[in-house]
Amino acid sequence: MEKLSLDQLLLMVKDMPVLPESIHQILRLTEDPDSTVQDIEREILKDQSLASKVLRLANSAYYGYPRKIGTISEATILLGFQAIRSLTLASSVNKLLIQELPGYGLKKYELWRQSQSCAIVSRMIARKIKFKKPELAYVAGLLHDIGKVILNHYVAKRYQEIMEKVKNENKSFLEAEREILGFDHSQVGAKLAEKWNFPPELVEAIAYHHAPENASILPVLVSIVHIADVIVMFMGIGMGADGMAYLVSELALQTLQIDEVQVQQWISEAADLLSDSRSFDI
Repeated sequence: MEKLSLDQLLLMVKDMPVLPESIHQILRLTEDPDSTVQDIEREILKDQSLASKVLRLANSAYYGYPRKIGTISEATILLGFQAIRSLTLASSVNKLLIQELPGYGLKKYELWRQSQSCAIVSRMIARKIKFKKPELAYVAGLLHDIGKVILNHYVAKRYQEIMEKVKNENKSFLEAEREILGFDHSQVGAKLAEKWNFPPELVEAIAYHHAPENASILPVLVSIVHIADVIVMFMGIGMGADGMAYLVSELALQTLQIDEVQVQQWISEAADLLSDSRSFDI
């Protein structure tokens, strides 16, 4: 089997999953300063399954609100428009991320748990360093490995070749993926983010979460997701076939003005945040 050409990749992009129009509408409403709480609640309540998922996440330790949130309007008022945007998106992409991905050695639900964990830790880090858009960090963490869903089929077919290159040539799974297929999951994930009309800084975070040194639009966001991904891997969550094959970027540490001791401290704090099953059971 030959490497995928750029044209073939673009054809793949055309066939990539689309977000439902209702989700796009909610995302638009949460970005519109003229929107009201009632506008957002009305749209979310059109899908009772989505509404229940949003409330379940809103009541998880991830948000840490001291009393039970019972309605979408209450969640919107207490947590804010950007948090509702994150919750809605997480509820929507959950269906994509729960799939089994044999190409990456991930059982059903493992990619979802890994992605949601990375999202939660990304938001935690963003708050720690006073990054002004913690919910953007959450979304970047949530979608950082979305390209695996698309490339899984191709990786599964060439899995043995990829693993041999990893073992025999001391390459990362990402490098082997790129050499054998022609593309890696980060590049494909970025294409999907573009298709979903996400902002350039979010596309960049997905594209370069393994290579923060390539970031130019918003390096701090890329570094947040990179370190969050490292923390989640160190914790052994959803590692799959390519887990522990990546080095911690010194540039990412410098960008966030932290050291490895700080990363170790964040691992302990992340364990508490990730202990609430409501963050994952949607």
